[in-house]
This record gives sequence, structure tokens and C-alpha cells, in this order.
Amino acid sequence: MSERRDPTTSPLRGEVAPEAREGVETRPSSALPPHPSLPADPPPPKSDVSDLGKQKRISGTPEIRGEGGGWPHLSGFMRDGAHILPIRVYYEDTDFSARVYHASYLRFMERGRTELLRAVEVAQSDLHASMDGLAFVVRKMNIDFLGGAVMDDVLTILTRPKEMRGASMTLAQEVRRGGEVLVTADVMVAAVRGGRAVRIPDELRAALSASQ
Repeated sequence: MSERRDPTTSPLRGEVAPEAREGVETRPSSALPPHPSLPADPPPPKSDVSDLGKQKRISGTPEIRGEGGGWPHLSGFMRDGAHILPIRVYYEDTDFSARVYHASYLRFMERGRTELLRAVEVAQSDLHASMDGLAFVVRKMNIDFLGGAVMDDVLTILTRPKEMRGASMTLAQEVRRGGEVLVTADVMVAAVRGGRAVRIPDELRAALSASQ
């Protein structure tokens, strides 16, 4: 016995819908046509990195090798025997009070010492590669916190050689905000290879002495 159905209801499985039968007008598609006022997709921008590394060098700074070598200002500059590195304070450098966390100043000064070596054209990576793993480690640090920086401050890290010995050197460092000195430190670093102290390379000793 066949089932009687209302023609307005949906067809059963395997049954052809009334709209699809021959002679019956089909409903228009629900998909919207492209908007006539929308422009065609623009062509992709040209990717040309050939000009990277061609920016004008800043007087008093060495040319930096490797990717990003066209940005010597990122390494700071030498002035009156001291290396000056500008640093902006970011959220990650602060504590819950939005003031710079004390350990962040240690990172700032580490960057200052690294960039001092780069400024006298003696990169630590080159020393490590060419001298059988020579590296510098902090042997002693005397630090004095005089003030506090806050988020978005622009600081300058001043680093100058203070004393040279056989296997160690002492660097005087300051963290400033404008003319205000926030942190001072004397940092003794030692040259080591394989866990043992070694003599500081003569070329580095000469370069740092010449910068004073």
C-alpha cells in the first residue's frame, strides 16, 4: 500500500523533488554573485631585499656582517672612549609595578659589553670560532641602583674599559635616562677556554686600549 504525501513536503529518499521535474521552474541559487563594485585583487607587492645592508653607515661604528648588517645604529657608537648603546624599556623588562625589574639592568649591561667589543671590531662569535672556544664570563660585579626606569623610557648604556689584566678586564658601566644616572656597575670579566682562564687576545687588548 503506497503512502500518500502532501506535495509540499520534502521528497522521500530516492524520490525526485517536484522542482527538478521537467517543465517545472527551478529556484534560483542562494549563492550571491560577486559585488560589481569590488575591485580585482591587487597584485602581490614586490619582495626585494637587495637594498638591505646598503643603508648609510653611522660615523664611528663598524660595519656589521651577516643579516641585518645595514643597521649599524643597533650596535650603538663610540664617544670619548665610551661605548653608548640606546635601549627602550618594554613591558617584558618591568615587574608588576611597571618599573624595570632589577635583573633587566643586567641584561642591558650585558648588551652594552657585547656591543663595545663589536664597536672595536672584535665580535665575541669570531673570537669563539677562531680561538678554540674562547669566551668571556662575568667574574665579579659591583652594582649600585640609584634610580628606576619605567616602561617606554629610552635608556643609554655607557660602557668603558677601566682596567686590563692578563686574563681579565674590568669595565665601568652606567645606565642613564637622559642626564640621570640610574645604575652604575664595575664588571670584571675573565677570558676562558675549556673552563680555564686564558690570556685576553692581544688584538682585543690593543683595540680596547686604543678606544680609551
